[in-house]
Amino acid sequence: MVTLTDDKVVLLDEHGQPIGELNRAEVHSASTPLHLAFSLYLFNDLGQVLFTRRSAQKATWPGVWTNSCCGHPRPGEQVEDALRRRLQEELGLQVGALRCALPDFSYEARDVSGVWENEVCPVFVGQMMHPNTEIRPNSGEVMDWVWVKWVDVQAGIKAAPFAFSPWAVQQVSQLARQL
Repeated sequence: MVTLTDDKVVLLDEHGQPIGELNRAEVHSASTPLHLAFSLYLFNDLGQVLFTRRSAQKATWPGVWTNSCCGHPRPGEQVEDALRRRLQEELGLQVGALRCALPDFSYEARDVSGVWENEVCPVFVGQMMHPNTEIRPNSGEVMDWVWVKWVDVQAGIKAAPFAFSPWAVQQVSQLARQL
């Protein structure tokens, strides 16, 4: 198993082109370099989206609600493969059909801890491969989860944006035009 100290992320230039790599443990700081990530919104056969609550152990944005899964592809790893890997690692799930809904999404945000996020983060929408699969959250990543109607996600973010990750707030707004 790859650990935080030897897992690497892909560094990008201002045009989104790979320029190097850095240990994941070192990349998130007060001066985070631009790097590649991804986000997934996973839907079930009832049309509900899986929202997760970040573990209290997370260094950034602990305890906030966010999209189904997010992470970083490793150097040489396709984004879709990384997405499937992280979904299995975080929730014990598999995704069926995948669509890149926001290929050019990027964002910057500063956590109360001072850590700055600076990511090019394509956003995917996916369908559960096996609808009756039990969700098995990795407690180091996810403290809670819920299947929810898309309109309820939008209403929750409108009412209490501080309860959600900054990337989810921005992504949900942009995805609303496509779903």
